[in-house]
Amino acid sequence: MSIYKNPFPEVDTARHAIWDMLVARDIEAFVQHDWSIVANDFIEATFMGLDARGSDNPDSWQLTFPTLASYRDSWLAGATKDTQAHQPDKLRQQVYNNTFLRDIDVQNDRAIAHKKFDGILVDDNSNTTVMQWQTLYQCQKVDGQWKISGFVGYLPFPMGQRRTPEPQLTGKRVPTGAGQHSTAGPYSPVLQVKADKIVVISGQVALDIDGNVVGGTIEEQTAVTLENCAKQLATGSCSLADVFKVNVFITDLDNWGRFNVVYAQMMPEPRPVRTAVQTPLLPGLLVEVEMWATSRGAS
Repeated sequence: MSIYKNPFPEVDTARHAIWDMLVARDIEAFVQHDWSIVANDFIEATFMGLDARGSDNPDSWQLTFPTLASYRDSWLAGATKDTQAHQPDKLRQQVYNNTFLRDIDVQNDRAIAHKKFDGILVDDNSNTTVMQWQTLYQCQKVDGQWKISGFVGYLPFPMGQRRTPEPQLTGKRVPTGAGQHSTAGPYSPVLQVKADKIVVISGQVALDIDGNVVGGTIEEQTAVTLENCAKQLATGSCSLADVFKVNVFITDLDNWGRFNVVYAQMMPEPRPVRTAVQTPLLPGLLVEVEMWATSRGAS
């Protein structure tokens, strides 16, 4: 059964087709390391891709991909690296879990699509890679098919902050004078939070959409659990950068250090305040996480 679930109904033909192109087909081509799957999704004659390099300042953006060939070569290099380190099914599911495309503005035969990545990849050796950026795609309908004419990629997600954001940009900060003991883990002792709206998510665990437990180690389950948290937060216009309070329920505190390694790699600073307890969970589950976040979006 396909993991891809297009959020746009087929009667919304433009958005439905653009989502298939930018999410389902793009991920499948990447996982299979097969450029031919997406080769016809570009307008080669006019294509160019800008690399924002993680900055919200346009003065630092570069024309890294002046031709489709230059982008194809970079894409293939990235696909080679990631597909060598991941099992295909696991890579496919993780990239899909980290990908969000809800905003597509269509005007006749032109469209702008806002594709966001928020989560982490865990390879077969339990190494993690943070995916936290967004791409603005320019699309055009040619001979009845939607295609990509260009993009601005590797923009910060959320916008309004650089790769190393100032604490106040995320709506939360550690107050002056706050401190804690020298053995403290990846969390803040105190946070001051400024938000018009607050989003609270229920405890998330390492389950896929069909209710199956994903991962047998604490590292794998932590990664999937935090990815599921990020996916839920996104529905409330939040990301992990907006989280200010975390509660962790873990079955064995001997796994605490290993949990923290993955957690520290994924959670942006200033990290949320946090509470953790050891407790039994449902069969097969090693950890559960619930979160409170500040919301940037409309109600």
